[in-house]
Amino acid sequence: MRKRRSVAAALSAAVLIAAAVAASPSVGAAPDTAAAEAATQLDFYEVLGTNSPQLRTKVSATGVDVVTAGETTTIIGTGADARQLRGLGFKVEKRPGFEQYRASRSADVTTAAADFPAGDEKYHTYAEVVSELQQTVTDHASLAKVSSIGTSYQGRTLPVIKISDNVGTDEAEPEVLFTCNQHAREHLTTEMCLHIVKRFTDNYATDANVKNMVDSKEIWVVPTVNPDGSEYDISGGSYKMWRKNRQGQGTDPNRNWGHRWGCCGGSSGNPASETYRGTAAFSAPEVKAVADFVGTRRVGGVQQIKSHIDFHTYSELVLWPFGYTYADTAPGMTAAEAQKFKSLGQQMAATNGYTPQQASDLYITDGSVNDWMWYAHKILSYTFEMYPKGSNPGFYPPDEVIPAQTARNDKAVDILINAAV
Repeated sequence: MRKRRSVAAALSAAVLIAAAVAASPSVGAAPDTAAAEAATQLDFYEVLGTNSPQLRTKVSATGVDVVTAGETTTIIGTGADARQLRGLGFKVEKRPGFEQYRASRSADVTTAAADFPAGDEKYHTYAEVVSELQQTVTDHASLAKVSSIGTSYQGRTLPVIKISDNVGTDEAEPEVLFTCNQHAREHLTTEMCLHIVKRFTDNYATDANVKNMVDSKEIWVVPTVNPDGSEYDISGGSYKMWRKNRQGQGTDPNRNWGHRWGCCGGSSGNPASETYRGTAAFSAPEVKAVADFVGTRRVGGVQQIKSHIDFHTYSELVLWPFGYTYADTAPGMTAAEAQKFKSLGQQMAATNGYTPQQASDLYITDGSVNDWMWYAHKILSYTFEMYPKGSNPGFYPPDEVIPAQTARNDKAVDILINAAV
């Protein structure tokens, strides 16, 4: 593997987890540190002593951008955010490394990104994603069909590809949905969706297991839910750590879904926040497009999509509903259904080495895709947080890892497809 460029080095230095974690939150920051923190300037910070979901929820509820969550929680925030967290009783330490993104985060970008930053050209831009899907249809016209589920805020088409042995016919078969790139900077997820597309088309003629799944199911893949944000994140030749869509100051797509939207301290009402939930449920056009598409798969009153994975990075986790409550069961989730989620999640995690847990075991989130998919449509919906496990190399792993880290999920994907009945 070639030497990783300076972007990864800066990210690695920026988010190294502290060796010692405070036993309990405590107020404290050296006066000179606090004085050096600009109220509105984004930086990396570590919040120490966040060793429970409740404490991590207390951090996330302030609206900061949580990038890792555990005994120590790494955030992107401002000096004002750091002071607010200290006021809540946490010890907060600033980390260097955000300077390289700060200068280029303000200008809007609507034109196509030429390519990924130098050294990562094997990742796919939006135009390359569209081209890959079109090539798949050309190569496998009897198996694959591309259409659109709508447009992004800036007018980009949101492509969906269907894979089936009778792709032109709406058969009475269980359906499976894979979605990627809700969060702009999580580019490895788009590669995951493209890997699924290529695997279930290129290998159809030679892999009996793949053929059986394609023959017995209808598979839908949306490789980029948030193309505007993704293109913005890579524009100008450097990464920007951009998370949201490009609607105003940006809406967090995974806080904009309809079930218990804004209910429980798991999102922010501040448009400047990284977890801003939008003006209303489904106010982000990209989220509404996916939700409307899922609605069209209810045929004769029966939802055809039976199972779903929404891919994210990072932390190597398999997560399931509900995210808005710490309780295992809640309205719309029986004990038997909760156990089914847990059992299937554990089976998938056993194949890829991820950690399986209910989403709220990290911290409370509301308006998430998994909660809505299950509550509104009874779809077995999971989030996979992909490679890496920790903050090095964080959101921007080198493109050399793409083949191994996408193939790592093959068995888990097969389990989910076979669970669609």
